[in-house]
Amino acid sequence: MKLRLMRMGKKKQPTYRVVAADSRSPRNGRFIEIIGTYEPRLEPSGLRIDNGRAVDWLRKGAKPTERVETLLKLSGAWEHFENGTEPPAEAPASAEQAANA
Repeated sequence: MKLRLMRMGKKKQPTYRVVAADSRSPRNGRFIEIIGTYEPRLEPSGLRIDNGRAVDWLRKGAKPTERVETLLKLSGAWEHFENGTEPPAEAPASAEQAANA
């Protein structure tokens, strides 16, 4: 299992979904669950991740890609995973909130 980005959007205007997928499936192929979105073209970058679902997948043994690990650190899910705590049941975090914290 991998947590990775799935490219969406038009040519030269990428947006990404953060998905849990089998590591053998192609980048934009089959996935199991969408756990968030990432919009790098916004200023500041738009990031919405369901931290509860992300931590759940990490505990089940899913390995994030390097970029997704960075995004999970920004959203706070990585910290909850490492500490073994439950993330708060709130609205998904955004990059703006993580930057201001």
